[in-house]
Amino acid sequence: MIDFSLTEENRLVQQAARAFAETEILPYIREWDARGEVHREVFDKMAEQGFLGAPIPERYGGAGMDYISFALLCEELERADTAFRVVQSVHVALNSLALLQWGTEEQRQRWLVPQARGEKLATFALTEPGVGTDAANLATTARRDGAGYRLNGQKIWISLADLADHFLVFATVDRAKGWRGICAFVLERGMKGLSTGTIHGKMGIRAGNTGLINLDDVFVPEENRIGEEGEGFLVAMSAIDQGRYTVAAGAVGLAQACLDASVRYARERRTFGEEIGRHQLVKEMIARMVAGIEAGRLLVWRAGWLKNLGRRTTRETSLAKWYATEHAVQCALDAIQIHGAYGYSNEYPVERYLRNAKAAVIYEGTSQLHTLIAADYALGYREDRPLRCEPWPAQGFEKAAS
Repeated sequence: MIDFSLTEENRLVQQAARAFAETEILPYIREWDARGEVHREVFDKMAEQGFLGAPIPERYGGAGMDYISFALLCEELERADTAFRVVQSVHVALNSLALLQWGTEEQRQRWLVPQARGEKLATFALTEPGVGTDAANLATTARRDGAGYRLNGQKIWISLADLADHFLVFATVDRAKGWRGICAFVLERGMKGLSTGTIHGKMGIRAGNTGLINLDDVFVPEENRIGEEGEGFLVAMSAIDQGRYTVAAGAVGLAQACLDASVRYARERRTFGEEIGRHQLVKEMIARMVAGIEAGRLLVWRAGWLKNLGRRTTRETSLAKWYATEHAVQCALDAIQIHGAYGYSNEYPVERYLRNAKAAVIYEGTSQLHTLIAADYALGYREDRPLRCEPWPAQGFEKAAS
């Protein structure tokens, strides 16, 4: 049986997230974006709402939300501004859910619990100056040194780089082994040799911090390694499945924001003696937004439903991310067109929507990569092994099958 109705808990999360966005983000975001200001105190308020531990089980300090609620949370936050959904993607999906799935009980207590409570902020560091989509070809090295490792290298385009307390960092112990030589480590701010910096001049997501991480002979104890030696690539890929889910859900929210703004303007603006919403070609753009938003939301919910069952969703999250992010860009372009000259200025929010939307067709796998993934599944060149984990609400994840 297929049931698309939201549960009472889903609706409460949706309402709470929308109320938070309308109170804590929307009144200020135009100014924050224009000035490139990052307001850490908003993240602290998100923590007070339980957002920073949204899908993490209550026994680890989280809110215990199911994945549909988590998607609705991401959708509502990005409906206000992408920067605040990014926190859900990086802190929660890429880092905390990876610790839940791959960490030992001691590691979960040490890092996951304070992250889920919002006491510590976390990020995910895979991308390098010369490595993006080709994640198996990392240049950052991890050299054995007694009871630990020495890490050297640089990570770039890291969200929350200057704000995070914990860093999930990926490095290779042997480049000749390719992906089988990669390890995952948790680093903490204050470790000798670890420094961060901010990237300035971004096209969009200006109310969010993006930066780089320098690793200069950083000593990392062996107990900070997540998973076994050589399992780092599997940790990264399973984390990215979670991250893509949040990006897809957020893109639906951004597209919805474009539709909301366009409908409002089309009812207010008059040309040739009538509302521009009466013009056929404006209706065409509005209708295209509506259809794509509904399709994207259903793709996200299907992936969330499978996640609630404890199923692997590499294919489903890739499809959702690819479709929803591309549609968000198109919605933003159409929204600007509907607004005319006003859409080209920051008097209206649609130009910010376009600047923010463009990033999501690049990070968490480019649209070109997701095109190949979809084709490979269809052609039978790619097939997933099942994920060994419990369904929600237990979420007692075991390691992903290699």
